[in-house]
Amino acid sequence: MVLQVQPIQKEPIVTWEALPTDFILPDDPVENIQQPAIAAALTDALGSTGRIQPQMLIGSNFGLVATVNKKIVVKAPDWLYVPQVQSVGTNVVRRSYTPNLEGAAVAVVMEFLSDTEGGELSVRSTPPYGKLYYYEKILQVPTYVTYDPYEPSLEVRCLQNAEYTLPQADTNGRYWIPELELFLGIWQGERLCQTMNWLRWWDREGNLLLWSSEQAEQEHQRAEQEHQRAKQESQRAEQESQRAEQERQRAEQERQRADILAAKLRELGIDPDAIAE
Repeated sequence: MVLQVQPIQKEPIVTWEALPTDFILPDDPVENIQQPAIAAALTDALGSTGRIQPQMLIGSNFGLVATVNKKIVVKAPDWLYVPQVQSVGTNVVRRSYTPNLEGAAVAVVMEFLSDTEGGELSVRSTPPYGKLYYYEKILQVPTYVTYDPYEPSLEVRCLQNAEYTLPQADTNGRYWIPELELFLGIWQGERLCQTMNWLRWWDREGNLLLWSSEQAEQEHQRAEQEHQRAKQESQRAEQESQRAEQERQRAEQERQRADILAAKLRELGIDPDAIAE
């Protein structure tokens, strides 16, 4: 009988070290045209409602760096949010982000599903690390979102006791994202001539966060309504002016008739003033 010995899985040694200036970051192309559009729409809604602050880092296909067992590992999620980062100065372009070294831990990452090896749901714990494993065990991101716009299918994983759990959506099919204090859900419609299933934000009261284009359209409609109201007020004022003029003309005609009648009475030797008394 051969004794089977299971290998002991060692915990990875994770450190947060500065990325060498000559390090070549991966520059993989996006897998379809929807990925950058969905990511841009998420950021646009936050910006148009004043929810992006200078100290935040919100990016798309942006490298998140950790040193695992003395080797640099970089994963670039389709969308990410970090609440507080250190400034790199006005003349420096941020190439990547190393949590705990350059600022706070990453709070939210999103991946839009694909079929690649080591992909969004991979728990591969050896290089090349699966993305789920990397976000859960290495970066320990509190909220990990995976989204398939073709199904469409949305899953939100929340870190509890160092492991991801899958909370249930609410009755509207939306998930509460505590780091942003917003709900996240699927919305079908058009943006920038693309009709598809978008990821969108709702606030605590259930109000949809509008894109800048929607806000502009809303403002245009409000301005048009104000213009129509002003036009109607102007027309009403003009009508009132016309009615006043008509009343003045009628009064003038009555006065003229009264003057003519008084003159005829005087011709007949009758004092009109005496009759009036």
